[in-house]
Amino acid sequence: MSAQLQEIVSIRPMCHEDLEAVVAIEYEIYPFPWTYGNFRDSLNAGYSCWVYELSGFVIGYSVMMVAVGEAHLLNLGIAPDWQGRGLGRRFLHQLINRARDYHAEIMLLEVRPSNTAARRLYLSTGFSEIAVRKKYYPAEDGREDAVLMELSL
Repeated sequence: MSAQLQEIVSIRPMCHEDLEAVVAIEYEIYPFPWTYGNFRDSLNAGYSCWVYELSGFVIGYSVMMVAVGEAHLLNLGIAPDWQGRGLGRRFLHQLINRARDYHAEIMLLEVRPSNTAARRLYLSTGFSEIAVRKKYYPAEDGREDAVLMELSL
């Protein structure tokens, strides 16, 4: 990623005014997207919700639930035009640091086996595949398993 791009990309807490932009990205990148209500409920529940901004435009987002000793990354997305530039990796590292700030000892997440780019990212960041949740995700032909991944913090 260029130094110029690094300087103008920032992370900040998500707010209700961001939800339309977040949902628009979500619908572009996932076949079974979260709804506006899912994101609104996450914000209202006090989850750790963040947006990734470039020159004032939302280009990514995340939702993380933090409980005693554990951070669970529920959703992470980067707009299609900004994928493949290292932004997802940088955002993930910032989220890992946020989880440490919350005194989490582990970070968990689920990922579709078919989402090979995300699995590669998580594995290269130090996550381990620890289990499979059968028929976890909706899919075109019914249900798709989820790979449960863990990172010791």
